[in-house]
Amino acid sequence: MTEIDFYDVFQGQVAAFLLVLTRSSGIFFISPFFGSMNISYKARAAVAVMFALILFPVVLKEYVIQAPATILQFSFTVAKELFIGWLIGLVAYITLAAVNMAGKIMDMQVGFAVVQMMDPTTMQQTGLIGTFLYNLTVIYFVVTNGHHVIISALAESFRLIPLDMMNWNTSLPQLITDLTAGIFMNGMKIAMPVTFAILMTNVGLGILARTMPQMNIFVVGIPMQLMIGMTTVAMILPFYILFLDVIFNEMYAHISIALKALAP
Repeated sequence: MTEIDFYDVFQGQVAAFLLVLTRSSGIFFISPFFGSMNISYKARAAVAVMFALILFPVVLKEYVIQAPATILQFSFTVAKELFIGWLIGLVAYITLAAVNMAGKIMDMQVGFAVVQMMDPTTMQQTGLIGTFLYNLTVIYFVVTNGHHVIISALAESFRLIPLDMMNWNTSLPQLITDLTAGIFMNGMKIAMPVTFAILMTNVGLGILARTMPQMNIFVVGIPMQLMIGMTTVAMILPFYILFLDVIFNEMYAHISIALKALAP
């Protein structure tokens, strides 16, 4: 009776499908919308399998896939494929992290820092303005088909980086470092109008406190900060939408650069 080596059978299309599924699953860990914590794990797993089923015939058409010879090598390949999908989601997430930072700065300046609420998309405590801006950003991201761009980047990654052919580039850590630094720059740009308005308010209140010592400046100052802060947020919303177009276009370009850095 002939013995069957199950790994030899596994090395065919089954292994190739699992590698495609692994890369597809990577974007569901951290990417905006797809990686939202208020979407159940079962739903995300089902969508990942659906993506793999759609992309698998396309990948097979491009080139012949042969799984690594040993289980250890296959495990290493799985880790690489998962990293590629995770990288796509990470670059997209970094863009929205700037919005989170801007919201926290605004909350601190306006006086909402002590008022925290649970954000169901990240399962973290955030301020009122931060939650509003983040949810608005996610809605605009979906309305402008930003989630379609992430799916397109996933499909394009199989053309740029065939299965088990990822090539580590030393420029990738520098790219991630620059993107992380961009969180602070973009966050400060978004929060700058509110920060400047509150700064001018505090300067005016300081002058008022010196000229009218009998006035209780705290009773007047806190409501004034809230009013001016919320008015400024309402005024900058149209410009905020335009700014989102800019950072979303940068995000799409950075995803392409990151994938090309791993191309063989």
